[in-house]
Amino acid sequence: MIELKHISIGYSAGNVVFSDLSAHFPAGRLIGLIGNNGVGKSTLIKTLCGYLSPLKGEYLIEQQSSDRYTIQKLSTLISIVLPEKITGFNLRAYDVVAAGRIPYINTFSTLSPEDARIAEESMETIGISALKHKLMEELSDGQRQKVMIAKSLAQQTPVIILDEPTAFLDYRSKHQLFDILKKLCGEQNKLVLVSSHDLDLVFAYADRVLLLEPDHQFTFDSPSVVKPKTLLP
Repeated sequence: MIELKHISIGYSAGNVVFSDLSAHFPAGRLIGLIGNNGVGKSTLIKTLCGYLSPLKGEYLIEQQSSDRYTIQKLSTLISIVLPEKITGFNLRAYDVVAAGRIPYINTFSTLSPEDARIAEESMETIGISALKHKLMEELSDGQRQKVMIAKSLAQQTPVIILDEPTAFLDYRSKHQLFDILKKLCGEQNKLVLVSSHDLDLVFAYADRVLLLEPDHQFTFDSPSVVKPKTLLP
């Protein structure tokens, strides 16, 4: 699904954040992305989503170079959930989730009955159907986060990238979320990449873990192999 071949990532040739990174992320897998702050996780996510281009190497999506895809096309392949809060005057939870359908309609179109069905099913999958008519300002931080995850489901991309999705969730909700993500991999063959500091959850649910380390070192392997590298001596 996604393949990285000796890529270097960063903002310019003089500002390389991470170099010579290689990994293969197949469909139907939950991939954990971990590492200390500042090591390059956010830069990698921006690269995978098309906000940044690799400085070197190849980034392939479905065996095609990422630079062959327009941003519009990428939005039908990859959705992202960020830890930022989204609010707006009279903006309902359903409105935010339904916005996930925007890549499939033109500027002057309205949501079709099929689009509405997909939005509602996405809310049901995440367990927030009862919040449909609630204003975003009325929701807790955890509820807002679930709305954003439902929006990514409504986008119906084969790849979902989540940056710290458990940041505002309580213990039970964190496990419920990872359960949902794991089911999406198995039942819908999605590739889900989760960047998280909740290492116990990552090691419990991920199929593979990408650990970014200082000095451009990395380990991409099973949780059982990566976990010992994160333990303090």
